[in-house]
Amino acid sequence: MTTIDKLQSRALLAFHDVQVRYARAVAERERGDVPGWVLITIMTAGLVTALWATAQGTLTSLFNTAVQSVTGGGR
Repeated sequence: MTTIDKLQSRALLAFHDVQVRYARAVAERERGDVPGWVLITIMTAGLVTALWATAQGTLTSLFNTAVQSVTGGGR
């Protein structure tokens, strides 16, 4: 067996070892904190609703002014 063949064999074995370790790590990985993400989503929706309820008129006029300035409808 030549030196190149030995190096190629070692490289293939090392690559296979990395693949096996990665597959095991993926299989054992935790799925994450689903209740935490649900809580963040609900709190964000609540904040948006509260902001919209308190500043609906201001936000609507700000949006309309911005759209008119971009489309040229304010001239």
